[in-house]
Parts: sequence; C-alpha cells; structure tokens
Amino acid sequence: MFEKGEYIIYGRSGICKIEDITHLSISGIDQQKLYYVLAPLNTRGSRVYFPVDKKDANARRLISEKEAWALLDEIRDIPEIGITNEKLREDAYRQALNSCDYRQWVSIIKTLYQRKQMRISRGKKMGTTDERYMKLAEDALYSELAFVMGKNKADMVSFIEEYVAKKENEKAEALP
Repeated sequence: MFEKGEYIIYGRSGICKIEDITHLSISGIDQQKLYYVLAPLNTRGSRVYFPVDKKDANARRLISEKEAWALLDEIRDIPEIGITNEKLREDAYRQALNSCDYRQWVSIIKTLYQRKQMRISRGKKMGTTDERYMKLAEDALYSELAFVMGKNKADMVSFIEEYVAKKENEKAEALP
C-alpha cells in the first residue's frame, strides 16, 4: 500500500503525488471502498482516482536515485523490442509503455531510435505511430529519471548520452 504524500508512477499519468487515501462520495461507486487520490505532476489541477485494492493498477513506487544510476549503467545492455510483424508493432509498444517498467521504456526508445535512423537512411520520415510512442516513452523515462536525480527533464537526453559515452570510453581504456 502506498502512503499519503508519496510520489508514484501511475500508468500514463506518469509521476503522481498521493494527496489522499479516502472513501469517495461519488454516485455509482462503492462508498465503502478506499481510493488513492493522485495529483499528476504533468497535469496541474487534475486528479486521478484508483481503488487501493486494485491489483493490476499499473502503479509503482518511483525508482530510487541509486536505481536510476544503475539503469544508466545498463542502458547499453537493454535489448530492443524484437518485433518482426509490423501489424503487432503498436500493440507491443503499448504493452511496454503501459507496463510502467522503465527498462521496457528504454527498449521502446532504443527500438524506435534504430527504426528512425534506418528510415532516414532510406530518405523516409519516422511514422506517426513510432513518433507518438517514442515521445510517450521518452517523456515517461526522462521525467522519472530527472525527478529522482534532481535534474532538469529537458537536459536528460544529452545527460544520458554523455554519461553512456563516458562509461563506454572508460571500458575501452580499461581493456588491455
């Protein structure tokens, strides 16, 4: 169970602060059931509600700063999403995004970055579906990393690229 005042990831709402845990007096719902009242950080003034006892809520605690640094260390090793059937591509992206699993978000970003580079090399633009899921995955990942690491979200792409490149250089220099 989450606690009042805690920050969590909740589905596509992203980072949310738990403002309250209460019974809702809204007609048509079970008045005895407890609900989390969430305030999404990226949508000022809005509220999201979900039952405390909901098992498949796609909600989790934010990663720790230590886990964020560990993720940056393993980014190169996280595989792309292996999709060979074009008709299943969007469903695979949706499932990975909705999993609230930050490693899955990295997989989406890596997959779509490679697809984008391939399409550009062929003189084509990135497809709208790919563009949409890349933006959603980047927003989810970079928001959480920036929040827990105390950084600006707008700086995350360059920060991650520089960090990963630095680690690769250190590995190369350590080789005999």
